[in-house]
Amino acid sequence: MTAPSEPSPPQADRRVSLRSRVSDDLAYILPFFAFILLTSLAGQFPDAYPVFYAIKAVVAAGLLVWLWPLFTKIKWDYWWLGVIAGVIGIFQWVPMQLWLQANFAFFRPPPPDTVFNPYQKIQPDWLCWAWIAVRILSASLVVPLMEELFWRDYLWRRIIAPNDFKLATVGEWDWRAYVGVSLAFAVVHGNWWLTSIVWGFMVGGLLLYTRSLGACIVMHATTNALLAAYVLYYQDWAFW
Repeated sequence: MTAPSEPSPPQADRRVSLRSRVSDDLAYILPFFAFILLTSLAGQFPDAYPVFYAIKAVVAAGLLVWLWPLFTKIKWDYWWLGVIAGVIGIFQWVPMQLWLQANFAFFRPPPPDTVFNPYQKIQPDWLCWAWIAVRILSASLVVPLMEELFWRDYLWRRIIAPNDFKLATVGEWDWRAYVGVSLAFAVVHGNWWLTSIVWGFMVGGLLLYTRSLGACIVMHATTNALLAAYVLYYQDWAFW
């Protein structure tokens, strides 16, 4: 008689159940494209922008939590280097974008009266600050995790191993992945596309050096948090 088998851990059961409904590819793609789709819808209904932003933040966060068992385990090695790189990143992002806006008409932001200013658009004050808190938390926590999982975990490895991205390791060197992901990253950053290409090469270099997706997430979070501080201090809403 064989011994009774040990019950499988709940996490393993959940992973098997999820994989029966969601492919590994879709797990990475779904949160990112849901966020992008809701961003596009917000552009069609500018008066509802704060509502759409709150919805997309909640939807993306919910999808990340739900699909978490399907993601490759994140290594948090070199997180401290991610902080340093994130600080360098804000000193690259803001000055470079300001210089481009000042010197090239192509990069100029929309007129100030067309840029969303929460102080003017959201009342009462407590609701305005609640939305700003959601905006900061989304930009500093949800977006870095969602984007790094998609860009530098999934798409990077998909370029290296197109038949099965899991055959490639996180941070594996391939010039096509390094360049291609940085260029693709710029596509979704609108007026900041050239600035974001440079930043994309920086975070890509961090990934290659550390082989740590966690370090890239920390870099992204640090840059975004400092950008939020810049926007709120100078009220330069075009950067949001």
